[in-house]
Amino acid sequence: MSIVETSALTFTIQSFVTLLVIMDPPGATPIFLSLVADKSAKVRRQLAVQAALVSLIVISVFALFGRFMLSYLNVSIEALQGAGGLLLLLISLELLTGRSGENSKSENANVALVPLGTPLLAGPGAIVATMLFVQEATTPSYIFGLIAAVVAVHIVIALALLSSTTILRVIREAGVTLVARIAGLLLAAIAVQMIVDSIRGFISA
Repeated sequence: MSIVETSALTFTIQSFVTLLVIMDPPGATPIFLSLVADKSAKVRRQLAVQAALVSLIVISVFALFGRFMLSYLNVSIEALQGAGGLLLLLISLELLTGRSGENSKSENANVALVPLGTPLLAGPGAIVATMLFVQEATTPSYIFGLIAAVVAVHIVIALALLSSTTILRVIREAGVTLVARIAGLLLAAIAVQMIVDSIRGFISA
């Protein structure tokens, strides 16, 4: 019994660490700040929580139905990865050219949904990792551990985004512009890497 519990605990920690590294809350912080710079403090806090919730919902849906959905639609993981990379590349270009503010002022635009919730946080890497962990979760203790790991990761994400909003009070408008450019560059690099990984996947398939 102790062996099962120990291995389940190890599985939980492994799942938590893997997803935390892939989803990278510190890396998402400057992108989040650049997208919510023109919002009030209250709205920024709401968007931080919403982004974490959207990511949690997307990850949960793919954990439960991911393989079925991709199989039904005849979509490969590589195609999903490439699509996410192209979407992030478009958003990164807006940040680099300073045109993101025009879209963010729209009442219907919710950056917590896209690009924060997905594909930045709940991207192809996190989705695939979760789907693989689901395959390994063959006992109730493993299933509970995976659920705990996924929820814990998103709590960390929410806390990281919430705490980052205080930075905007310090850096002011000039700092926001600088953060937006840096975020655009980082996002472009992430997007290109996702596209390259997608191409490699197609070639090796």
